[in-house]
Amino acid sequence: MAGVAVTKVVHRCDEAKENKRLDLSGCQLTQVPDAIYLLMKNTRVEVCDFSGNLIRRIPTKLPTKFPYITELNLGCNRLSSLPDELKEMKDLKRLDISTNSFTSLPDLIYGYSKLQHLNMEKNEVKEFDVNNLKSMLSLVEVNFQDNPLTDDVYNQLLEIKMFNVLITPRDRELDSVD
Repeated sequence: MAGVAVTKVVHRCDEAKENKRLDLSGCQLTQVPDAIYLLMKNTRVEVCDFSGNLIRRIPTKLPTKFPYITELNLGCNRLSSLPDELKEMKDLKRLDISTNSFTSLPDLIYGYSKLQHLNMEKNEVKEFDVNNLKSMLSLVEVNFQDNPLTDDVYNQLLEIKMFNVLITPRDRELDSVD
């Protein structure tokens, strides 16, 4: 990281000590820096924002270093998977993994019993088990807009009434041209 970027990260870590919100969005990070764990030692981080970076992999130690996270924003990165260790984030209520390279819904998401908001917009998700999603009783809203969902998954999502589902509308006239 260049000097200016390091200063930005340190400054934002200092802010997080006051408000419990670690905002490292738009810091040009290619990875989650190990230094943040030292800088944030003895701080109860509840909101973590790594959006708008170039991150390809989330470190497995993130949930053990920040066990109280309720909101995690990993949007606009280069992620295609999440480490299994993230299932330890038992208090997670909001997860944003939009604008990444996911081709499926990570299985660990189904284990988040408190998850209310899931943003998967602008990925490459085609199919997943919609019944598993429907079994998540705490969900309030999911966003699958701008994903190449199969017709079957798309139609199953349209039928969900227990929480709000955002999907990109399909032009029925174009679909029937075939």
